[in-house]
Amino acid sequence: MIGNYKIITLCGSTRFKDDFLRVQKDLTLQGNIVISVGLFGHSGDDEVWTEGTKAMLDDMHKRKIDLADAIYVINKNGYIGASTKSEIEYAYDHGKDVLFMEPCAEEIKQMIDLFYANKHAYEKISRKEKEKV
Repeated sequence: MIGNYKIITLCGSTRFKDDFLRVQKDLTLQGNIVISVGLFGHSGDDEVWTEGTKAMLDDMHKRKIDLADAIYVINKNGYIGASTKSEIEYAYDHGKDVLFMEPCAEEIKQMIDLFYANKHAYEKISRKEKEKV
């Protein structure tokens, strides 16, 4: 948060460019600082697909999540691809709020529950190992 403004990073498939632009506008008018994608690879920005660019953009987007208080997932018609799933996991792992444009699919809820169950199990094992030292 900066001043009174919550910082929100948009996540989702770039095939939903119109939704990104609409949500960015709506969230901005609601008094949020909105961080979005720089290119829409699935909507015509072919530079995304040049060697090394997609990996760079994916990493850069994680840094945008680092800057944010929350992410807003543009999950039109329930669609959440692999990159977006990764961003959701990353956001949860770093204590960010996760908001969805549409109600979250059961598959994503299960993924999140499994992620946290595994994380807590790992932390328990890690604590026990540290106690041995």
